[in-house]
Amino acid sequence: MELLPLVTVIAVIVFLLRKRDQRKRITLLGQHLGHYQIEKLMETVTEGYLRALGEADPERREQIWHHLGPAELRLSEQFSQFSAEFARLDAADTRVSKLELPIPFATQLFPHATFDLRKALVIHADGLARAASNALQSTPKNKAFMLSAELFLMQHTCHWFCNSRSIASARLMVRHQTTHDKVLASVAPQTRAAYRALTGI
Repeated sequence: MELLPLVTVIAVIVFLLRKRDQRKRITLLGQHLGHYQIEKLMETVTEGYLRALGEADPERREQIWHHLGPAELRLSEQFSQFSAEFARLDAADTRVSKLELPIPFATQLFPHATFDLRKALVIHADGLARAASNALQSTPKNKAFMLSAELFLMQHTCHWFCNSRSIASARLMVRHQTTHDKVLASVAPQTRAAYRALTGI
């Protein structure tokens, strides 16, 4: 029983250190994202996809797809700018732990079990650019499916940076009712290959 108070104190310290690291990462990401309208454009695009997919009239559906094009390109362009800005940060501040659980100082204690968020954002920027420009000449529906997968994977990476891989995967399931594996299988082959090479997944 004498160990219980000590274990409790250690648990509280670990929790507080983890929360401090989490706040620091969220603040860092938020400061740079705040310069852009990426989240607003993501909402516009994803809501537009739902409207188009739910539209019974082919002509009206085609109009919705057409009007989404500029928003898709703006989203891609802004994310590329954000990625370029974020790339100027110090590597020590952009490491992401590959460990499943959130552990304080994990990136310092286990540097070999990390990857660089700056490189991941470049991968996502390239993937979004390919999807938005419809490099594969896909149908509007297939284009929307791939761009959505690229967006979901990017969101997963950002949540991973701020929290942990397991928490990011749980949020992906709650928000979009899909798994990380399914999202990864749905992005462009170039994105998938580069992402796996970087993260080791």
